[in-house]
Amino acid sequence: MPVPDQRDPALTREVLTRWLDGRLPGATVEHLETPSSSGFSAETLIFRAGGADYVAKVAPTGHQIFPEPRFAEQYRVLRELRARGLKVPEVFWYEPDPSLLGAPFFVMAACPGLAPSDMPPYHQAGWVTEISSAERAALWDNGLRAMAEIHAQPTEGLEYVDQTAYGPTGLVQRLDYYEHYLHWSYEGKVPLAERALEWLRANRPEEQRTPSLLWGDSRIGNILFVDGEISAILDWEMVTLGQPEEDLAWYLYLDRHHYTAVELPPLEGFPTREQTVERYEELLGRPMENLRYYEVLSGLKFAVVMARIGQLFINYELVPPDDPFPHTNTATALLATVLEEL
Repeated sequence: MPVPDQRDPALTREVLTRWLDGRLPGATVEHLETPSSSGFSAETLIFRAGGADYVAKVAPTGHQIFPEPRFAEQYRVLRELRARGLKVPEVFWYEPDPSLLGAPFFVMAACPGLAPSDMPPYHQAGWVTEISSAERAALWDNGLRAMAEIHAQPTEGLEYVDQTAYGPTGLVQRLDYYEHYLHWSYEGKVPLAERALEWLRANRPEEQRTPSLLWGDSRIGNILFVDGEISAILDWEMVTLGQPEEDLAWYLYLDRHHYTAVELPPLEGFPTREQTVERYEELLGRPMENLRYYEVLSGLKFAVVMARIGQLFINYELVPPDDPFPHTNTATALLATVLEEL
C-alpha cells in the first residue's frame, strides 16, 4: 500500500556515504534503491557499500501506522534475537539523529529470499501459486516452527517490549492499547471494530500461563524463503509479550483474509485451521486455549490497522475525505463474518 516517494536518491546516497565513514572506512554507497513508492510504516532503502548489500529501515513520520513506532525497540529486539541464533536479519548500526534521513534509522544486512505476496495475495498470484502443494505445506509448517521457536525464547532481557503504559501484560493491556489505537487511527467511526471491542471486553478469559515473547505480525508474508527454507523472519513492529495463541490466531486470520478477500479457496497444500492448530499444539507441547477469542482479537487488530491505512489514504489525497475505505474494507468484511460465527 504505497505512499508518495519524497526522497532524492542522489542526496540520500551522499548522506549515507558520509555517515558510513568511520563505520566502514573508505566505503562508498555504490548502488542505492529508493522505490518509486514504499509501504506505509518504516521506509526501506536498499544499498550496496564495501562489496556488501545492506538495508536501511527509516522510522515512519507522517505515514506511521502505529501510535508509537517503537523503532529503537525493533533494533534492540533484532540484535538480541540474532545473538540467540534466531533467523532474523543481522543488524549493524542504529542512528537516532533525525537530521540525516529525516528520521532515525538502522542498518541491517540484506537477506536473500522471497516473501509470499500481500498484493496481490499469495493465494491469487505470485510464486506461491507456482510451487507444488507439498512445497506450500512445507512453507506453512516452517512458518509455524519459526513461530514456536520465538515463543520458546526466555523473556528475560526483553521486558522492554511489554507495553505497560496500557496496563498489565496480556489481554487487559492489549484491549486498552487497541481502544487507544482505534481512536487515534481514524477521524471517523469503525462500527464493527467498536462492536468487536465490546465483545472482547465482555468475554475476556483469564490468562493463567506465563507470558511468552510474541512476534506480533506473525505470518508467512513476513518471512523470506529460499528453496522453501527460512532465510529471515521480518517485521517486528508489533512485538510484545502475551500468550502464543495470539500469534497463532493472527497467523491463521491473515491467511484467511488473503483468500477470502479475493473470493478464492485456499491453495492446495495449505493445511486447514484444525490441522494447523493440532500441529501447533504438537510444536508448543500444550493445547491451544481460547483460540476463537484471539481470532476475534485478530479481527479487531486488523480492522484498526486498515482504518489507519484508510486515514492515510485520505491524508495523502489518494481517496476523497468521505471515502468508506477506513470502515468498510476486506478486513471489516472478514471481522463481520467472524463475529457472526460466535
